[in-house]
Amino acid sequence: MAYGHDNDATDAGQFGGRHSASRPATNLEDVFDDPAHGEIGRDRLGVHFAWEGVLLLGVLALGYLLFANHREALKGDSLKILLVSWAALGILALGAAITLRVGAVNLALGSVAAASALYYAQHSADRLVPTSIWPLLLGLAVGAGIAVLVVGFHVPGWAGSLVGALVAIAWIEKNFSGPVEVADGFNPADQAYYLAGGFVLISIVGGLLCLIKPIRRGVGRFRSVADPATRRGGLAAAVTSGGLILSGGLAAIAGIVAGAAAGVANEQVPAPVTGLQTTALAVGAALVGGVSAFGRRGGVFGTVLASALITLLTVYGQEENWGISPWVLAAGAIATGLVVTRLVETFGRPLSMDDGPDDWSDVGIASTSSWSTTSASTTAADTWSGLSAQPTSPATTTTSQWGAETDRWR
Repeated sequence: MAYGHDNDATDAGQFGGRHSASRPATNLEDVFDDPAHGEIGRDRLGVHFAWEGVLLLGVLALGYLLFANHREALKGDSLKILLVSWAALGILALGAAITLRVGAVNLALGSVAAASALYYAQHSADRLVPTSIWPLLLGLAVGAGIAVLVVGFHVPGWAGSLVGALVAIAWIEKNFSGPVEVADGFNPADQAYYLAGGFVLISIVGGLLCLIKPIRRGVGRFRSVADPATRRGGLAAAVTSGGLILSGGLAAIAGIVAGAAAGVANEQVPAPVTGLQTTALAVGAALVGGVSAFGRRGGVFGTVLASALITLLTVYGQEENWGISPWVLAAGAIATGLVVTRLVETFGRPLSMDDGPDDWSDVGIASTSSWSTTSASTTAADTWSGLSAQPTSPATTTTSQWGAETDRWR
């Protein structure tokens, strides 16, 4: 069929024409997104920043209550221990946030952290660096093993990471029959400001990078858009594998910090332990921070603020003798985070092409085109796939999908 016909002028006006010259190129990029890899358009971030504002208010309120009623908890060594606890939970929550963003949550984080803490406690009389190498390698190895299962066989992250958690738990039960004393060695309280500052910096920089549209979509490429069993390609496999491996290393670091902090507080590192409680707190903090349980979507400051909120709530509850079980706190965090996920998915997705003629007329597409007439229930993939099934019969009326005369396709 030939495309040279009398409707060329109409086509030009419909798909660009005089409007395209006055429209910014950034809007045109949204038109040519690949619907097979996510909704067309840029994610809306207003919901993330609004929710992070709510989290900030919560942190400020708890901080004020703690300062007003238990000022000693924010002074000297107590403040340093609080910062170390925040850093340990935050590093673990960062690992959870990374795996949630890449679409394959890692449920082995707490178990890897517990194993790392126990190993560090057992060898804490040695120097920090040699003692930390083996837990770090263990965490990376568990992350790599999970990546082989999740990415290699394209299965859900929770299922593959559950295998990693069971392996770490089995290792703990085999090597530790009771609590382990921590010898004098590395004192994380002396580095409290660096630990907390490093976590905050890495988390915020990562969030800012994920504001960039190509990076954001690349990171979340593993996220399902149709059949969840359909493989998402080499880029998705590489990014998801890297996220899982990195999360294993972060879990090991968090465990080492927590183990060292237990020694400073003259406490033992408990064993045997599953680490499920720690995993739940970390995943809950990431979800409360605004990272979607479905992948890709997330804010900038959410993980930092959510982990700070949980840490302050724990400390304040202890000072007030509330007796809140960490299991209840973890359950509440996850439940709240799931509600936040629904808010993020509802208000954070790109504007629909049916949200109004102004949205898509900005890129030079007339309201009579198929983009503005497609129903909200029709997926973007269906619209693009329509290109391969154009009308060939001369009898086709002007009420076809393309809303134009069949002469155009002759």
